Amino acid sequence: MAHDDRTSGAGNLGREQDVQEQDVTGQDVSDRDTSERDFQVDVDDVLEERTEGLFDDLLSGEPIFENKEVLRPSYTPSDLPHRTDQINSMATILVSALRGDTPSNILIYGKTGTGKTASAKFVSQELESTSQKYDVPCEVEYINCEVTDTQYRVLAQLANTFIEQNRAFASERADELADLLEAARRDAASLRDTPFDDTDAVESRVRELRAESDEMDNVPMTGWPTDRVYEAFFDAVDYQERVAVIMLDEIDKLVEKSGDDTLYNLSRMNSELDNSRVSIIGISNDLKFTDFLDPRVKSSLGEEEIVFPPYDADQLRDILQHRAEPAFKEGALSGDVIPLCAAFAAQEHGDARRALDLLRTAGELAERDQTDVVEEAHVRQAQDKIELDRVVEVVRTLPTQSKLVLYAIILLERNGVHNINTGEVFNIYKRLCEDIDADVLTQRRVTDLISELDMLGIVNAVVVSKGRYGRTKEISLSVPREETETVLLTDSRLTEVEDAQPFVQARFDDN
Repeated sequence: MAHDDRTSGAGNLGREQDVQEQDVTGQDVSDRDTSERDFQVDVDDVLEERTEGLFDDLLSGEPIFENKEVLRPSYTPSDLPHRTDQINSMATILVSALRGDTPSNILIYGKTGTGKTASAKFVSQELESTSQKYDVPCEVEYINCEVTDTQYRVLAQLANTFIEQNRAFASERADELADLLEAARRDAASLRDTPFDDTDAVESRVRELRAESDEMDNVPMTGWPTDRVYEAFFDAVDYQERVAVIMLDEIDKLVEKSGDDTLYNLSRMNSELDNSRVSIIGISNDLKFTDFLDPRVKSSLGEEEIVFPPYDADQLRDILQHRAEPAFKEGALSGDVIPLCAAFAAQEHGDARRALDLLRTAGELAERDQTDVVEEAHVRQAQDKIELDRVVEVVRTLPTQSKLVLYAIILLERNGVHNINTGEVFNIYKRLCEDIDADVLTQRRVTDLISELDMLGIVNAVVVSKGRYGRTKEISLSVPREETETVLLTDSRLTEVEDAQPFVQARFDDN
């Protein structure tokens, strides 16, 4: 389809408005198109594997990192700066487990990167190590509900964890009693101070334990009725005396996907258990997710609540300094690297995870440049790369229909249309669907897809009033146009419309 010259008409250009945005330093930038942002990284660096000479080049220089894993979110440090109060609160609640009592359930709230999971895992490790020291059966089981997001999968994963432990326990106990049996056959006095009256009782118990171990089958990850899975979990956790603390990270994702049945069952099962006790630690980024819970679940689950506030720039600087010492070679960081990483992350709602990602990525970029020191420029380049990585990942995984809607918006902006409305997007979207022989959704559904792109941060859609003409959405890209278009065109279906220049009708402002 040929491009119509009328798209550059004065009427169309007259509708263009100044758009303000935030740059990486937090300052307002006017008269700047986000799609024209001067990124310091190439989208091809993200989309393609580098194979030619990469490893040879990198191995030829001196490494900057001493231990890069220290900078990853999965790493649990031995010390967590600025989280002492929250850690002590958790420990005060969970100490009852070391006395064999049931700890109160705990709900932990806070935005991404505020140290919730790291702190909870740190306390859990301390709890388990202390329980071994005092020979108290206490253990913590961690589940990421963003991955394991259904009641069936949560219960099956927990059941299988306890089944494996019980199988090992039964086998080990059977071996111990088998040794006792051999000793008792040589000397009956070996049974003194044991619960067994004779060798027949010992032998019978060994057979029972062997049979129990053989009969402990894992729960399949699909195929069973949920009631049967719950029964298997219940039997497994109650097989031996223990206090089991179940940590549900991203608990709001589980409730969003599967409702509150899982939490209802877990929070009420203590009244039915004979040998064990269960406590729940829920971790959530959403402070309001309990508003959607059954009141009975809410009251039993949220017995104790701990809030993790965002870090400020000074606190982030301390955290980065604490991690940087074991992570980098001595002298590998210039003096302004850590303050800049902390400043960028402080703008992202005090996200320590973002700060660590920035520092690690800056080090990787410095290594790629074969320099001995990480400089401020590497941090700024890392900021751009992380943002581009996010755009690439989000755009790459969009459904085809969402990609077509996004490509329609890109084509309109490329043709000089600003403050795009839904009708214009729909018209271009229809033509793109015709080009690749795709189903055409209704305009209402396309509007929903635009709202989804807005929530993902890919576009900015603002509802504006047109007076007697009603309300409409004005749409603009929130991500770099050229880089986003490159990612879209890696989809084999969209390559068919790469050269398309749909007709964009000129429009004029109402005065």
